[in-house]
Amino acid sequence: MTDETADIDASKAPLLDHLIELRGRLLKCVIAFALCFALTFSFASRIFGFLVQPLVHAYGDGVVGKLIYTKLYEAFFVEIKVAAFAALCLAFPIIANQLWAFVAPGLYKREKRAFLPFLLATPILFTMGASLAYFFVMPAAFRFFLGFQSSSEVTGITQEALPAMGEYLSLVMNMILGFGVAFLLPVLLMLLERAGIVTRTQLKAGRRYAIVGAFAIAAVLTPPDIWSQFALAIPLILLYEISIISIWLTERRRAAASNGARQPAE
Repeated sequence: MTDETADIDASKAPLLDHLIELRGRLLKCVIAFALCFALTFSFASRIFGFLVQPLVHAYGDGVVGKLIYTKLYEAFFVEIKVAAFAALCLAFPIIANQLWAFVAPGLYKREKRAFLPFLLATPILFTMGASLAYFFVMPAAFRFFLGFQSSSEVTGITQEALPAMGEYLSLVMNMILGFGVAFLLPVLLMLLERAGIVTRTQLKAGRRYAIVGAFAIAAVLTPPDIWSQFALAIPLILLYEISIISIWLTERRRAAASNGARQPAE
């Protein structure tokens, strides 16, 4: 019996014990989220002020924009959503750690070493995608949409943008989450390759379909303007190519490790 098999056997437990452990870890995740929510709710107005900055920059210097709410309770529920969104981001490290602690005992040592980089890369790639949406895509997209405002001297009627708080928050959250999740493409493809579901050859052969898929995803996740769609589709295509290169490097590393393990036996 190898050391790795012994580790797995040592971690075996009845199903009821696993369910009890899962309940305890889920409870810790809920408590962590609740504590983070209590903290973020007290700063919900400031967090919303941060999320509204792309629209402020889109209006430009010297122009004071306006967000309205048409339902009496809308502003309150906006703060609830903002606090929940921020609490989930804040509690994510704790939640990920609890999930890892539950899954890790069922993995071999080499599987733990292989999976850990993906776990560490996930928040980094998500932050990169969210930052692209927040700092570059949203200000440009909002500036484009605000360009359709006009005075009565031009069209005979005043066209003024009066976005609602709830609709604006939904748009911002969808774009941040959409870009963040889309940037996890390399993690997904490399995990699928590790699981034997796809190969590098298949990914290379499906490159043209990946390009079409990238623009289709961008059309769904972004506002209906060309800049936003290209701003998501182009990084997705680049990430697809980076995934192929990363898989090639891991294949070479695995082949070198396999040859090194066979040489002493010869």
